[in-house]
Amino acid sequence: MRMNSLQEQIFVLSTPLYVIIIGAEMLASHLHGVKAYSLKDTVHNFCLSLLTGASDLVMRGVSLVILTFFFQFGVLDLSRSAVYWISLLLLVDFMHYWLHRVGHMCRFFWAVHVNHHSSRHFNFSVGFRSGVLEPFYSFIFFIPITIIGFAPIDIFFMYSICQVWAILTHTERIHKLGWMEYIFVTPSHHRVHHASNALYLDKNMGTVFIIWDKLFGTFQPELDPEEYQPIRYGTTTGLDDDKLTSIIFHEWRNIWQDLRRPHLSFKEKFMYLFGPPGWSHNGERMTSEQLRLAERLREKELHLKIEHGPRKVEYES
Repeated sequence: MRMNSLQEQIFVLSTPLYVIIIGAEMLASHLHGVKAYSLKDTVHNFCLSLLTGASDLVMRGVSLVILTFFFQFGVLDLSRSAVYWISLLLLVDFMHYWLHRVGHMCRFFWAVHVNHHSSRHFNFSVGFRSGVLEPFYSFIFFIPITIIGFAPIDIFFMYSICQVWAILTHTERIHKLGWMEYIFVTPSHHRVHHASNALYLDKNMGTVFIIWDKLFGTFQPELDPEEYQPIRYGTTTGLDDDKLTSIIFHEWRNIWQDLRRPHLSFKEKFMYLFGPPGWSHNGERMTSEQLRLAERLREKELHLKIEHGPRKVEYES
């Protein structure tokens, strides 16, 4: 079966599901008086999805040719059994975890992935808010799977299945899901991922399985607002405007402005391009780790004031 046919079948089967869940979420939000959707944001989400689809169409043949080239060196001759498909699911999800993590750790790739995080809403339509340029390099992360012996056509098929699950995790209407929270990426986990609160930045980067985050130190459970803070969606800095071109290219513009700063060393220019998002040579901006550290220091100072303030007053009196 051709790759086009596989993806078309998944699209045909999943589209009614998306229409139903988005409609149900809109209705539930309206009945509860919650502004979960805005018209402009939702239109942007689907425009970005269409543009990403166009990029994927451009790269589809190229990526298939490259993966097929590496597939001829596959070390295992695998039959399409149940073990084959389960193993492929785990491997595709594992490699997508690293694709996703690179998109958060390296500013060059964050400039692509930030499209997905710039919405200040969190609903099913945000799941369609894709990184428009990601299809130009995402297939590279699947080369190791072809070398193992998995067919490129099957990799693309499994990747499409994983994306269906990913879209379903974009909602505030579903709370924690019991035992599933220990194995799968759930809406609770993904709310954390989309939060701009310091504690939640760059956490829960799995697509289907949360086990990768737990293994590699990027897991963070969703906390009650009383225990930490209410979730704030979007990026830490926000957008200057919400034009579609700005959503797609704003971080590239910011990178260019940083590279043009005077008197930068080669290392500083390299860090502005490939370092973690938020890195700055003079400390005017902070990375996610620096923001977390600053938040912990503020909390510690507040705790000390609360703890020692009354004692000081009692001593002076």
